[in-house]
Amino acid sequence: MNNTSKIIYSINIEDAQNVAEQELGRKLSKKELKLIEDKIGDYIDWYEAINMVMQNNISNH
Repeated sequence: MNNTSKIIYSINIEDAQNVAEQELGRKLSKKELKLIEDKIGDYIDWYEAINMVMQNNISNH
């Protein structure tokens, strides 16, 4: 039986800081990291991401 609570993909602080350094030229503050934490889910279409992986990689037969 599968563990249904297992995390499939995650984004960590290092990921966010790497993007900030590349895009902003600096690291994010604690306040900015909290904003990312609170809002990032609003920008990720997880349903469509899962659906696209299935369509491109899993046979329906």
